[in-house]
Amino acid sequence: MDDNRPDVLLTGLLFYDLVLTGLGKPPTPGEEIWTAGMGCGPGGIANLAVAASRFGLRTSLATVFGDDFYGEYCRDVLCDQEDIDLSLSRTADGWPTPVTVSIATRHDRALVTHGQEPPYSQDALMGDPPEARTALVHIEAEPREWIAKAAANGTHVYADVGWDPTQEWSRDLLDQLALCHAFLPNETEAMAYTRTDSAVAALGTLAELVPVAVVTRGGDGAVAVDQTTGEYAEVPALDVGVLDATGAGDVFGASFVTASLGGWPLAERLRFAVLAAGLSVQHHGGALAAPGWYGVDRWWRSLTDPELKKTYGFLADRLPADVGPPVHHAPVTPPARQH
Repeated sequence: MDDNRPDVLLTGLLFYDLVLTGLGKPPTPGEEIWTAGMGCGPGGIANLAVAASRFGLRTSLATVFGDDFYGEYCRDVLCDQEDIDLSLSRTADGWPTPVTVSIATRHDRALVTHGQEPPYSQDALMGDPPEARTALVHIEAEPREWIAKAAANGTHVYADVGWDPTQEWSRDLLDQLALCHAFLPNETEAMAYTRTDSAVAALGTLAELVPVAVVTRGGDGAVAVDQTTGEYAEVPALDVGVLDATGAGDVFGASFVTASLGGWPLAERLRFAVLAAGLSVQHHGGALAAPGWYGVDRWWRSLTDPELKKTYGFLADRLPADVGPPVHHAPVTPPARQH
């Protein structure tokens, strides 16, 4: 099989994110609040793409950029700064890049987005998708044709799912897991779709539908079953201060794929994903909070807690010799273009 194929294939909607942090509470109507915390950068599907690329994975992204400042800026960051292959992406004339303002408080966030439906669907962007080692996908009520094509050509599909605004949580959606190698919902989604009352019970149901089932539990960590190896694992979250949780689930998914491609034991895969997600929430949200190998290495070298040092001792053998340059975090404002 072609060794030059992408490690990760992605498609989805890209946003330009403006994230405001440091707020003790959300503003009330008529109120103005000042804050010192702000960051901007690509968001949406870019969260997964950057998280994967920063772990050295060959990452191919099919998305739509608007022909405006926001689209041009996001394209420059993803292609030139983060080394993501955008050959499957398109720029749409006259279409505005979606812009999201995220107001992050201590325990939650509120989002306001300006945008329109993109002029190209995921299936139009992907066509007959290239062979890839993995694809990270977001499954929805309406199945995407390209996912079945990718699974048929040998790509391992890692899927997550979002909140159902109808709150019907139709079990029909789980039929799509027949195409998937792994499914990584959070515990609210997992329990709702499986009609169970605990993360572990939901995991048991999902493990019958997909080879690798993972249920993330936020501050309680994650649980998983890998039927291909017969492993079960449950790991706690890191005790970290949360600046902004935007994109943490995406960092978890990309990190889990990274460790899976490395053939790591399930407990190590989970611990690594929990660690990377925990490191990401300490920076302004969106794509540029992803730690990459550099961030994980820096955490490991600075670690003094003997219990954590023992628990994460596997990193000594897993970290690459070259962890790359320091990662770029979200700037307060975009850098001025050089003319």
